[in-house]
Amino acid sequence: MKLRILGSAGAEFPGFRPPAFFIDDHLLLDAGTIGAVLTEDEQWGIDTIFITHSHLDHIRGIPPLADNIIIKNLTHSVTVYSTSEVITAMQEHLFNNTIWPDFTRIPSPDAPVIIFKTIETGKAFQVGGYGITAIPVNHTVPAVGYLVQKDGKQLLYSGDTGPTEELWLYANNVDALIIEVSFPNSMEPLALLTKHLTCSLLRTELAKIKTLPRRIFITHPKPQYYDIIKAEIDALGLDRIQLLSDGSVFEI
Repeated sequence: MKLRILGSAGAEFPGFRPPAFFIDDHLLLDAGTIGAVLTEDEQWGIDTIFITHSHLDHIRGIPPLADNIIIKNLTHSVTVYSTSEVITAMQEHLFNNTIWPDFTRIPSPDAPVIIFKTIETGKAFQVGGYGITAIPVNHTVPAVGYLVQKDGKQLLYSGDTGPTEELWLYANNVDALIIEVSFPNSMEPLALLTKHLTCSLLRTELAKIKTLPRRIFITHPKPQYYDIIKAEIDALGLDRIQLLSDGSVFEI
């Protein structure tokens, strides 16, 4: 699997973009960043998006993508997968003809630009050659992480989460883990209140895994504390761990 980091920050500042992880040039895990990075042709390659939760920084790239497809007069649909709670939130509060046009009915209900599909947690299924499993995580709104499998390789993505449990049942010896650390250790009370992680909380979470992933990628740092979080990650002393930067590309 080719993994391209379109965005990996916990807030938007120059040089820091909201989360979006592009797999093999056509599948997205979250959609906080699309049109600000991808060319037209690259955008037309997107056919599948998996959303972890309904917070704006994880879905905000979808409306302009849909608009770009219509403007280009393309016959192209993008299927957006998530749990029923997340799909309902996007339908009621985003694609509702008030905040943004309902692209699930444009250009027609029979051939829309956006197709929502509901998935159940804990049930693996196949999409375009990938095995996908949605796993509940602990956040302030209904949220999941995703296990993505292809050709014997496994990528586990947490999305936004505080201390959690079920996700780690899928983490043993996976090829790569993308896990959030939003705040420095000194802000642990705020992290717990907003259901995010610090490096000290991450250490506790990683201890729940019997065999650590081969690579551990850290996402979602608040840009204001990027350098502090990086130093605290380095202090963990794990050679397999690194803080992501936007624009990086990896082979999983």
